[in-house]
Amino acid sequence: MSRTVFCEYEQREAEGLDFVPWPGELGKRVFAHVGKPAWAAWLAHQTMLINENRLSPLDPKHRAFLEGEMEKFLFGGGAAKPDGYVPEA
Repeated sequence: MSRTVFCEYEQREAEGLDFVPWPGELGKRVFAHVGKPAWAAWLAHQTMLINENRLSPLDPKHRAFLEGEMEKFLFGGGAAKPDGYVPEA
């Protein structure tokens, strides 16, 4: 049986994640308070950030930036788009 959580991002009950998706306290918070649809939305946003800003997930500075953006996106009312970002039509 799947686990349900009250998703802070969507402000409703949602199916919970199957595992802690990020190391540390933020990962535990995401696991406890974010549903699968919200996590999927973050992954899409993260991909856009990586591509538009030419980030490397192996660079510690870039990982720290992505972690901050993840926290803003999931818990702080949204994260900003990169400068000059134009969504595909």
